[in-house]
Amino acid sequence: MRWNWPNLLTFFRILIIPVLVLIFYLPFPWAHPLAALLFGLACITDWLDGYLARVLAQTSKLGAFLDPVADKLIVAVALVLLVGEKGLALITIPAAIIIGREIVVSALREWMAELGKRSSVAVSLMGKLKTTVQMVSLVVLLWYTPGVSAVWIGMLGHLLIYVAAALTLWSMLIYLRAALPELRD
Repeated sequence: MRWNWPNLLTFFRILIIPVLVLIFYLPFPWAHPLAALLFGLACITDWLDGYLARVLAQTSKLGAFLDPVADKLIVAVALVLLVGEKGLALITIPAAIIIGREIVVSALREWMAELGKRSSVAVSLMGKLKTTVQMVSLVVLLWYTPGVSAVWIGMLGHLLIYVAAALTLWSMLIYLRAALPELRD
């Protein structure tokens, strides 16, 4: 196993998950903003590890496997934290859509890889846009503390998470349409 900067950044994203949870539940007014900043840092490392892997020619099988795992883990944990938060119940449906889509698309990619057609369900521009809106919405919602933060922050977070859920469904449909010839057999 080769240790390089892209893989170290990916491992960092996985290792900060318990820290994110701990900080989110601290009984201090700065806990949620700090959790949001930590999640935002993880989002930056997601972009940075891919960039460094390409620029430094340090792509690896380990990185190709772990990067999407790290992304899905930290997003799922952030969504679970938020769904459990009082005053944020309206994000339950988009959270279920986002997590459900990740399960469907991961299974679809695995199945298509078994058929030797993995490239037909490779990450698309729509998937990248979905991820960007999703990450921004989660930073905003993690920052928001009901009853403490400005109401507009919560409203913005809710709007963005619903936009992210719509993009999530749209990107899933794109992947399913690409796999449709194989699904019909």
